[in-house]
Amino acid sequence: MSGIEIAIVLVAMLVAWSVKAVTGMGGPILVVPIASLFIDVDTAVAVVAIPNLLSNLLLAVRERESISDTRDLPLLAGFGIIGAIGGAFVFVHAPEDPLVILLIVALSIYVITFFAKPDLRVGPDRSRRLAPGVGLIGGGFQGAIGISGPIIGSWIHSYRLPRNAHVLSVTSLFFITGTAQLIVIAANGKLAGLVLVTLASCIPVFISVPIGTRLRDRLNSRTFDLAVVSLLCVSIVALVVRTVA
Repeated sequence: MSGIEIAIVLVAMLVAWSVKAVTGMGGPILVVPIASLFIDVDTAVAVVAIPNLLSNLLLAVRERESISDTRDLPLLAGFGIIGAIGGAFVFVHAPEDPLVILLIVALSIYVITFFAKPDLRVGPDRSRRLAPGVGLIGGGFQGAIGISGPIIGSWIHSYRLPRNAHVLSVTSLFFITGTAQLIVIAANGKLAGLVLVTLASCIPVFISVPIGTRLRDRLNSRTFDLAVVSLLCVSIVALVVRTVA
């Protein structure tokens, strides 16, 4: 990569991790498409894996005092791990496109519902009943095609938690799935020769997280909701491009 290309990727990382600090989402889904213009997608995913894990850890630790405002995290995490293992084995030979299309449809329905019924939310009793199934589905998609963020993000958003509790919830769950992803990437040797680049890619995380968290504190609830849903829309576009490409 040339100096200009590296600068473009670094700027993309600064923006992406800042957005992630605001909403809890938005890191890899913004960085990987830009980085893949200059390097292959597998390498881009590998380079972003550790910075993404680091950002989730930093944000979860920063918002740890909001743990009492979260909901269903043990259920979602436990069943998510089971789903990821099952997805890796059951869907390993299944075609990817039908699963991605199903995810696009589900996300689109959620976004449309959000704008049609802005006050719609999933209550504690209902979420507790459905959380194991959501965890299995999210984990299954992670194990099958390496994507669980949009599922987790939209489900947690439907709780309408306080902003910091929302970020703590999604980043904690992303940290668990990201750890599993990093183990797979490392076991397959995809980090070979990328250690220095990956470590350098962590620098934007330390710069962006404080900026994003300060910006989040200035948002009202409606603006925060719109920011999260905007990221879900970006996820839909990215998934469509991935499928078409």
